[in-house]
Amino acid sequence: MVFSLVVLLGMTGCEKEEMNHTRVTPVNNLYAPQNNAFFNLSPRSSVTFEWEAAKAEDNGVVLYEVVFDKEDGDFSNPVYVIPSDGKGLQRSLSITYAELSRIAGMAGIQPEASGKLKWTVWSSKGVNVQSSPVSHIIEVERPAGFPAPAEAFISGTATEGGDVLADAIPMKQVSGGIFEVYTSLKAGEYFISERNNGEPVTYSVSGDKLVSGGTTEVSGDEKVYRIRVDFAAATTEITEIQSVGLWFAPDDKFLFELPYVGNGVWEIKDAQITFKQEDWGRDERYKFRFKTTSADGSEADEWFGSSNRDNNRPTSTSPASYWFMTPVSSDRWDNSFKFADAVDNNTNDVQVIFNTTVPAYTHKVTPK
Repeated sequence: MVFSLVVLLGMTGCEKEEMNHTRVTPVNNLYAPQNNAFFNLSPRSSVTFEWEAAKAEDNGVVLYEVVFDKEDGDFSNPVYVIPSDGKGLQRSLSITYAELSRIAGMAGIQPEASGKLKWTVWSSKGVNVQSSPVSHIIEVERPAGFPAPAEAFISGTATEGGDVLADAIPMKQVSGGIFEVYTSLKAGEYFISERNNGEPVTYSVSGDKLVSGGTTEVSGDEKVYRIRVDFAAATTEITEIQSVGLWFAPDDKFLFELPYVGNGVWEIKDAQITFKQEDWGRDERYKFRFKTTSADGSEADEWFGSSNRDNNRPTSTSPASYWFMTPVSSDRWDNSFKFADAVDNNTNDVQVIFNTTVPAYTHKVTPK
């Protein structure tokens, strides 16, 4: 009997010690944002949530989660729960306006509208979650935009891929929430989608706005365009690419234009290229000009060249990045590429590649 009593007391002590290891106090104060703070979520910015530390009975680490709910919610079925910074270890959470706008949308706050969210903090050691007895309200004004997808595609009868979603043309993400594609459009219709399978969320272009659902009608002859969409701002920019020319700096002229062949590629075959003889040697500098027309009819020249102001001739060991094309000025000489030795007095195939098959917009010059 004595032995059994000792074992029972030992087991009770272990259970009590184990329970103490998982107990934490609730967060009793929320510091920032202040109650009833207002945020216009249009700018590209972020907001930081901060609160008082909770305490663990074993003096160990405490995990935190920030909990969002509708204004009249009680956090029993929250709209969104996210760990704090540092994978839940820090007493703060930095969140972008775009993400906060997405959470507001989950709470039923529409784009271009204002509404209120309630937030609080849960503390725990992974179990025995403690909800803070206090909560704050924030009022947000959502922009017209949409949460930025991980990918974007263009599809429809007007596109090069046709109306089979699996053949949709991928768009290139050029910065946070901004995607673009260089492609041709013919008479028909097109739309933007977040996936090329299943039943994705889709968007269409209305003037210079990106709108939810629907399709965009195209009429007239087939033309090449750059279609750029900004999901966060719900804006679009449609630019016609009239021509792509290779500028040969030594002769101060264009050697030729490259025909568009599809999938964001311009290519000319068997182009004769001869360097210019100078007193100091043979000059071979070049870059490219895109002649464009915007939606309002205004024309412009967009120049693409090297990120380096000056270059050496490439060799077989030059990295692929040597041929990457970046926006540059119209200066006759600066930021020019140089042809390889084998290009001189030869016929060459020249490709300009602006699609997602390459890590960055680039070009190829292949001697015959």
